[in-house]
Amino acid sequence: MSVLFAIILFSLLIFVHELGHFVAAKLSGVQVNEFSMFMGPLLWSKQVGETTYSLRLIPIGGFCAMEGEDGGSDNPRSFNKAAWWKRLIILVAGAAVNFVMGVLLMVLIYLPAQQEIAPVISSFEPFCTINGPEGLQVGDRIVELDGERIYVQSDFSMLLQFNPGNTHDLVVERDGKKVTLPNFHMEKHTVTDEDGVTRQLYGMNFTIEELNLSGRLRYAWNQSMDTVRLVRLSLQMLVRGQAGLKDMSGPVGIVQQMSVVADSSPTKLDALMNLLYFGGFIAINLAVMNLLPIPALDGGRVVCLLLTTAVEAVTKKKIDPKYEGYLHSAGMIVLLAFMALLMFKDIFVLFKG
Repeated sequence: MSVLFAIILFSLLIFVHELGHFVAAKLSGVQVNEFSMFMGPLLWSKQVGETTYSLRLIPIGGFCAMEGEDGGSDNPRSFNKAAWWKRLIILVAGAAVNFVMGVLLMVLIYLPAQQEIAPVISSFEPFCTINGPEGLQVGDRIVELDGERIYVQSDFSMLLQFNPGNTHDLVVERDGKKVTLPNFHMEKHTVTDEDGVTRQLYGMNFTIEELNLSGRLRYAWNQSMDTVRLVRLSLQMLVRGQAGLKDMSGPVGIVQQMSVVADSSPTKLDALMNLLYFGGFIAINLAVMNLLPIPALDGGRVVCLLLTTAVEAVTKKKIDPKYEGYLHSAGMIVLLAFMALLMFKDIFVLFKG
């Protein structure tokens, strides 16, 4: 069931993404030649007005083919003839719809929540050494750690893992005012619980807060923004060499992870909610990743659009769109090769395990 859910989820994400481009193009007066679900050989198609609606064989991707999108066209309703701001709206519409879908899924997940663990210190353990007049105090709300905002309480431990060490820059809210604790020394202590499990703890406990409707909506939004930030942190780790191909997953790996999470859930309802969380997480990830300034992605097209618009405004000369088409075609080849590499890596790991 989790595999079926994953297939439906990916199909839905693709559909709403391309639907965003499609609706924005139609509202902007740009001619859409074909609106397709999936890629590869044609399975079914229907011509409605100027647009062909199609279903293709390979259940990966999809496209909204606009007139003049990747080359010159004399059609007055082609993409390259539209005003630059209309083209910008069309390009970002897909990612925008994915982001909205992700936020709505987060709202759906957290709407039943009655409580949250807030990043507000409720007490300290006897062994704790980071409390006191010059340190942290009961009632402090932790709002920043090493320059990163604390959206939800779990951010605190996550960001500490991203920034190993005993010295951190903290910002807390105390009695309605922000207090900065630069180069704050935070020392872990080894603690063995009653079950004999040994853990490293700082010794602070956090507050459980009741949630009303506005609190649940705020919590869902904070989880969404936290997901956006996690994409950025992951990319930073890749650039710095702290993560590599082995830490990345394609559709096959994601489906496997979803299956594991669903199977380990105590009830069917928990499994459904966990899968929906995965859906919201992936939708927001897709929105952010799609806007990266990489050729073939919408973000790369946005960068090219802004650059060519600026150059044409200065030089008063039209840049031949075929050159941008070459760039995005090359980018698409590299992107597809990378996706194939991820897929084979995921399949190898799956069978090896």
